[in-house]
Amino acid sequence: MTQVARPPRTDPDSGARGLAARVSLGRIFTPPSSEFLLISSTALLLTIFGIVMVISATSATETGVMDTALKQATFAVIGIPLMFLVSRLPIGFLKKMAWPALILATMMQLLVFTPLGIEDAGNRNWIDLGVVSMQPSEFLKLALALWIAYVLLRKRTRLAIWHHVFIPVVPVALLAIGTVIAGNDLGTAMVLVLILLGCLFFAGVKLRLFILPVLLGIVGVVALAIVSPDRMRRITAVCSDMSNYEHDCYQSIHAVWGMANGGIFGLGLGNSQEKYGWLPAAANDFIFAIVGEELGLIGCIVVLALFTFFAVGAFHIMRKTSDPFIRVATGGITVWILGQALINIGVVIGVFPVMGVPLPFMSQGGTALLAVLLACGVLLAFARTIPASERGMVAK
Repeated sequence: MTQVARPPRTDPDSGARGLAARVSLGRIFTPPSSEFLLISSTALLLTIFGIVMVISATSATETGVMDTALKQATFAVIGIPLMFLVSRLPIGFLKKMAWPALILATMMQLLVFTPLGIEDAGNRNWIDLGVVSMQPSEFLKLALALWIAYVLLRKRTRLAIWHHVFIPVVPVALLAIGTVIAGNDLGTAMVLVLILLGCLFFAGVKLRLFILPVLLGIVGVVALAIVSPDRMRRITAVCSDMSNYEHDCYQSIHAVWGMANGGIFGLGLGNSQEKYGWLPAAANDFIFAIVGEELGLIGCIVVLALFTFFAVGAFHIMRKTSDPFIRVATGGITVWILGQALINIGVVIGVFPVMGVPLPFMSQGGTALLAVLLACGVLLAFARTIPASERGMVAK
């Protein structure tokens, strides 16, 4: 009897597994979108630029440049890998973390009113953890943007009804902002209000519904200014009047003098004169003045150009996404970073009164740097969701 040769057995699932493997490899090696590259590269360049300028600004201080530079670089070394790690998180996970993140950030902010809290220049917005001190309100900014985006996502079909827009968004946001105001940090509170308004705007809320939150914000700022004579004096100070030189306008005047001294090309990296005791917050809120003095108008334009490229990448994420959560959260984060940068630069050039708001990525402060890098990681996670058909199309 002759035996008929049987064909080799095949696993019906092997083809599916092979296809899945090829798809997974394809996702891993898919080139990142132009938005991903814009945001990540500008974040890295601004961070490196900031470390260099912090080293220069603190080279004349008694604490020692190496100690300050080491702290700033340490937070950058921690924050940059975290940024790319967060960029791999699924969007569903970020949505689920919205409520826990806001609760945790608010609880951390409340620690400033415990014995761990540190008061500096009348503001109580830091906590001392022994090894390191941190500013919880920086993480509250990111948590608030994610939470508002998540809540508005659940109400996206009812945003034309005012009470669905404001409840629970406005009461909960005001509660979180109130924890910052209680510590007399008006500058950070204003940034949080900008995040709230930015999220509402990019959610598509009708402009007429903005009247109430805007009025509440104006009334709140005026009330806080009136009840604090020190804050009122700084807000109403006219820095063009040299009679305020030794008082509220001391740093503002020296910041303008430093930038004017830098001219177009600057005095050269490390050659600032204002950092030698004339500008006490040279590495913090007035780091942009040191940029202008040492690197001139050219250096200032480079910084502004980097923030512009960052904005282009963020706004294209909002334009190309179909997920309302991504659009609103991206809008809130973008308004936070760009709005805070504009406020800081406005203070340096004398347009705004001194508010104690750092320049994102660049000002000395590990907590602020870590928070903004985490926010960039969230934006990079959003950039990964851009459809393949839209990738590489930065502008039309």
